[in-house]
Amino acid sequence: MKKLKQCNLTFFPNVKNKVIILATMLIAFTSYSQNSYLKFKNSIIEKELIVGFGLTQFQGDLGGRNQIGKDYSLADIDMQATSIGGLIGFRYRFHRFWSTSFTCNVGLLKGDDAYTDEVIRNSRNLHFRSIIVDASARLEFIVLATNKQKRNKVKKRLYVFSGIGIAYFNPKAKYLDSWVALRPLSTEGQGMPGGIEKTKPVSATIPLGIGFTVGIGKKWKIGFEGSYIKTFTDYIDDVSTNYYDPNVLGSQVGSDAAYLSNPAKKNATWFAPGQQRGSEQNDAYFFANIIVSRTLGNRYWNKRDVTHHQFNGKRIKN
Repeated sequence: MKKLKQCNLTFFPNVKNKVIILATMLIAFTSYSQNSYLKFKNSIIEKELIVGFGLTQFQGDLGGRNQIGKDYSLADIDMQATSIGGLIGFRYRFHRFWSTSFTCNVGLLKGDDAYTDEVIRNSRNLHFRSIIVDASARLEFIVLATNKQKRNKVKKRLYVFSGIGIAYFNPKAKYLDSWVALRPLSTEGQGMPGGIEKTKPVSATIPLGIGFTVGIGKKWKIGFEGSYIKTFTDYIDDVSTNYYDPNVLGSQVGSDAAYLSNPAKKNATWFAPGQQRGSEQNDAYFFANIIVSRTLGNRYWNKRDVTHHQFNGKRIKN
């Protein structure tokens, strides 16, 4: 949950260019690594299929702890807003210390001012839920690894990662016992006279995370992966700027738009048209997953014998 403070929206025109450059560099590095692994001594080629299931946590404008919000802080995590999610992915390890992975996380994000006793947010009374579909390409640095499963030595791996991705979201709120999509309602005057531009249901993302796995056989691993996802949108929860005139929304969009733009249940004078509704900080979210992976194939090279490799445990001449 982010602090409520006066909004001053700034558009960064070079964000897309930075995202494109980062994505191009990551793809180029992955392509190079996959075609030049024989140049590395002590190299490892390993392919894995990954699945996972776990929890999600949203950090945006809604809900939060019983205190003034703290931007992007674990101290403001609202356990009542925790939901579920899962992932599927593919990992390509091309060196002792490096691997790439491609993952798709799907989950539910939610937030509700009713979850906090902080007077301003509780009075504001906004809420949302949204599916999140997050696809990312990641570069992983392997901090610690035991590469072969032995009788008295379990295969294990500790890694950190970052990369580039894209996320789809569709915020909804409850109105007359039904969940209503919020983007078409223009709750902050999006696309209307005096309002801001229409928003998009997608955003570039940057994942940052850590993972740990242990072997449970020659081909299977189990572990944990936690990731923080930075986005470039403030509309996953449909709350960002200032209140729009509910009379205009009611006449041009509908009664559901008028109500959901401002459902304040007390201290209504704090939430008049033009007053602050959200903050200018972009949204973020967390994934915490128990993961299971299966090795699809592996090869090993070492300093003593670079003319042979191993594939699925068999030593083959190059």
